[in-house]
Amino acid sequence: MEASTRRIGAVKSFKKHWQLYLILIPPMVFFAIFKYYPMANMVLAFKDYNVTKGIWGSEWVGFKHFELFFNNPVFWDLLSNTLMLSLYLLAVVFPLPIILALMLNEVRSRKFKKLVQMVTFAPYFISTVVMVSIIMLFLSPRLGFANILLNSLGFDSVNFLGEPSMFRSIYVWTDLWQMAGYSSVIYLAALAGVDPSLYEAAKVDGASRLQKIRNIDLPSIMPTLVVILILTVGNVMALSFEKVYLLQNDLNRVSSEVIATYVYKVGLLNANYSFATAVGMFNSVINLILLVMVNGLAKRISKNSIW
Repeated sequence: MEASTRRIGAVKSFKKHWQLYLILIPPMVFFAIFKYYPMANMVLAFKDYNVTKGIWGSEWVGFKHFELFFNNPVFWDLLSNTLMLSLYLLAVVFPLPIILALMLNEVRSRKFKKLVQMVTFAPYFISTVVMVSIIMLFLSPRLGFANILLNSLGFDSVNFLGEPSMFRSIYVWTDLWQMAGYSSVIYLAALAGVDPSLYEAAKVDGASRLQKIRNIDLPSIMPTLVVILILTVGNVMALSFEKVYLLQNDLNRVSSEVIATYVYKVGLLNANYSFATAVGMFNSVINLILLVMVNGLAKRISKNSIW
């Protein structure tokens, strides 16, 4: 009885909102073809891929490729490099756009606000290849502006991209420069929805700007903040392969070799597709575990979550 009632309700809903359901068809088809269907080929991680036999005809080897990766002497170096770079990126790139949005929300001059938004948002449109070229030119040991400035101050030139200890900071802070303005737009949109009467009441009570931010702005954007944090942590192992690979060289490889670049070099350039799939699957499983854990933690603490 209950099932038939639900079925009738679903039919009525479809008849009433059929245009909305029709709009859903293209994205559903896209995800089915390009996202979900390729997942079936993850079975390649448990096989020794043979070109002539194909994916499904290749020999089944179980967890062979996972064991090879876990027993590889570079496994812990790859994992630590990936985690350290990802956590450093999360610690910097996640909170600072929030601070930028809160600061812009307090600016009363529209012209100055638009100028800051334009300056901070513009780097987002620069492609990764061009961004890396700018970084290399800026940090060049002989002709880079950074070293020209150091020389003018009486210091010796520094090969920034040749120092393993500097690689993470270069990657993270240039990423912040490129993404801060774009990320802050989301929080500015959330702040735009705050009820103005709350600010008026706070003004009557004599609240300072910091008190308004702490008691009105932050609680208002908390649901948005939590969702973005969950999604960010869910991609903590998914570093930008292009940027890491292009900034990488023989001198900084100790700290710049991450799982993504290792998969490309060992798995794809050497045509070891099964091994590359196994390493990629390991990376995805770690991201999934982190996503579920953070989502559950956020739901328990703040009552806000993705599901």
